[in-house]
Order: sequence, then structure tokens, then C-alpha cells
Amino acid sequence: MAEENDNSQEKTEEATPRRLEKAKEDGQTARSKELATMAVLMAGAGGLLMFGASLGASLENIMRDSFVLERSAIFDTRHMSIQLLASAKEAALALSPILILLLVAAIAGSIGIGGLLFSGKAIAPKLNRMDPIKGLKRMFSLRSVIELVKAILKVGLVLALAILILNLRTDDLLSIAEEPAIPAMEHVLWTLGWTFFFLSAATIIIAAIDVPFQIFDHQKKLRMTKQEVKDEFKDTEGKPEVKGRIRQLQREMAQRRMMQDVPGADVVITNPTHYAVALKYDQKSMAAPIVVAKGADEMAFKIMEIARENKVEILRTPPLTRAVYHNTEVGGEIPDGLYMAIAQVLAYVFQLRQFRKGRGDRPGIPDFPIPPDMRRDV
Repeated sequence: MAEENDNSQEKTEEATPRRLEKAKEDGQTARSKELATMAVLMAGAGGLLMFGASLGASLENIMRDSFVLERSAIFDTRHMSIQLLASAKEAALALSPILILLLVAAIAGSIGIGGLLFSGKAIAPKLNRMDPIKGLKRMFSLRSVIELVKAILKVGLVLALAILILNLRTDDLLSIAEEPAIPAMEHVLWTLGWTFFFLSAATIIIAAIDVPFQIFDHQKKLRMTKQEVKDEFKDTEGKPEVKGRIRQLQREMAQRRMMQDVPGADVVITNPTHYAVALKYDQKSMAAPIVVAKGADEMAFKIMEIARENKVEILRTPPLTRAVYHNTEVGGEIPDGLYMAIAQVLAYVFQLRQFRKGRGDRPGIPDFPIPPDMRRDV
């Protein structure tokens, strides 16, 4: 029933980051064949214009060396293989700039949108691709109609541009007949090269239309229903009751660690019925006193119980305890405004210990100064 409800919902929500990541893992990303075609054609046309002269000279050398045979070579059985290797080497060197340019253009055009992507799932065999019924559906789908319209427009655009170029170059082409043979051949080759370049430039218009369409179509495919977004959020963030249980366990672990630090405290200040804060200060390793534990209600009584068991001094200072409790974090230092008050607390505890050892009079509890902005009534 839930599945039926999911299917009936419209996919109106944009794809989540997790959905986009999963699509990439499956090899689904925006691609434009027109962009790749444009890059290869433009690179090929530009390569011919840049390296055409050197390529022609190399081919001329190959033809001349292949058809000119000296008398001594007739009786040399190795001449044919040596000549073949030399011709292949020269042809490879002549073609390599254009081939490298085409390779770079093919890669750049393929990853121009969508980026570089490696996915084994994209090339894995899928039986549903061999389903004839689904194949017929794809043949007569809206996408097939769009591809047909694109093909017709491409042919029409290239044909129109070819006619325009021929009309503009008619006089130039006719003048070739009056030129000598070699200059005429060079003229024809340059004319063909530039014509091919301008025809290739027509694919820029096609790619400029196809790239935004492919990006939009890819994003549309990955859209999600509101229910899918909710389900994904539950999967990634976890169910509320599970998250609550995890937070509870984390609090319990933190409390256990905190209680383990209470025996090492120098003093525990309390508001006996509500709060308790355990403080520690080591002149050698600490810049200021730190809070090793704090708690309210039952937790406060637990801190005081552990302090009594480990003979940690407990000092009743309700206003100061409330101020420290509300302005500090466990493991954090005492704020500047409470330095003087906590210093007096530690001094009082030290004097009290000395008194109990028979070294001096019993100290009186001082009036601990608390800044007005740090006072708390409850």
C-alpha cells in the first residue's frame, strides 16, 4: 500500500546529495554526445589547418621514397621491410599531433559535463536492456522523438551552412580553374580545410542547445517524491527513537567519565539542594582552575556522595555554585569574572587542611565576590 502511495506521488523535490552520489556510483550522470562531437570535429578541423602543411609534406616524402627505387635496392631482400618501417615511422610522426589533439578533445568533450566518472555498474550487463518490449518503448518514447528532431535540425543546420559557404566562395572556387596545377591544389586544400572548420563550427550551436537540455533532463530524472526524501532522511539521520537512545547512552558514558574525575578534585562547591560543582587546580599544568564535574539534583547528590567517600572537601556556597554551574562546561576553565572567588575558595580549602593538621587557626568562610552579570537566582 505504501508503495502505491509512493508511485502516485509526483516527483517535485530536487535530488538530495545522497541521491546524486548514488547516481554517480551507478554511472548515471549528465552527458552530451553533441558536446563530444563538437569537440572532436573542431579539434580535427583545427588540427588539419595547423598541421596540414607538415602532414602533406610527410605524405609527399613517403610517396616519393616508396615509388623511387634504386638499382642496388632491387637485389637487397631487406629493402622492402626497411622502407616500410621508415614510411610507417614518418607517417606516425606526422599524424601524432593531430591524433593527440583528437584524443584530448574526445576526453574533454566526454567529461565536459558530469566530470570524470568510473563506475563498474555502468558497464555491468543488465537483462532488462535485452527486453524487447522495453526496447520498443524506448524506440517510441519522447526521448526518441527528441533525438529524431535533433538529428533533423543538425542535418538542416549543417546543410544550410554548407550552402551559405558555397555561395560566399563561388567566385573563389571558380578562379581555381585559372591557376597552375600545384598552386591550384594548395588552394583547393586550404578551401576544403576552412570549409570543414566552418561546418564543424555549426556543432557549437547544437552543443549550446543540447548541454543545458541534458543537464535539465538528468536533474529531472533524479527528482524525488516527498516520501522518498523523508525515507532517505530517516535512513541517513536515523529514526528519532534510535537517535534519542544514542544520545542517552552518550550522556551516560559522559557522566561515568565525569564521576571518575571527582575523587581527584580539590573541592566540591554546592548549593546543597540543587547543584554541585567539582573543581581542580594544578599550578604546574593548568593556567586556571577547571571544572571536572558538575550536576543538578540527583547528579549533584551523587557528586557529593563520591566526594565524601574520597574525602574531597565540600564547601557550601549557594550563590557561587549557581554562578559557576551556569557559566562553565565540564572540562573547561573558570571564566575570568570568577577567578577571584575561586581563588578564595582554594585558599580557604588549603587553610582548612592546614588547620586540621594542627597548623594554624580555623579559617573563616570569606564572602566570595561574584560579578552581577554572572549571578543566578535559581
